[in-house]
Amino acid sequence: MKTAVIYYSHHHGNTKKVLDAIAEQYPDVTLIDAAADPAVELSDYDLIGFASGIYFSQFHNTVLKLAQERLPEGKNVFLLYTCGVNQARYTKAIYDITDLKGAHMLGVYSCRGYDTFGPWKLLGGIAKGRPSQKDLNGALEFFQHLRERLEVNP
Repeated sequence: MKTAVIYYSHHHGNTKKVLDAIAEQYPDVTLIDAAADPAVELSDYDLIGFASGIYFSQFHNTVLKLAQERLPEGKNVFLLYTCGVNQARYTKAIYDITDLKGAHMLGVYSCRGYDTFGPWKLLGGIAKGRPSQKDLNGALEFFQHLRERLEVNP
């Protein structure tokens, strides 16, 4: 199953750590840095993921822009994000974009990630040691479940 994951992971590389675990287990997964490759063609992929750390309570703007400009109509998609403090509202902007594109949302995976932004820096950061091996295993289980669902219902 040909899979692309468009991502942005900057401060501590939390999101990239999770994606690297998935790509290591599944060699047919292509990781595409949204900041480095904004002209990517996504029409040939069976499954498209959007992944980001959380920046000002949403996915990074480069991921949102790429989704808005490059996501083909009706694709199977999933979301993955890391954050210092987990809140469901973080996915609203990306959900709105995928919904307008008629995408089939297959699921969302999130986990905490080490965060030193803003006031957290004064405290030495929060969610130290995250994403943990347990978080990486959870991401792998999530991704395996997505693939199984698509194999049963292509």
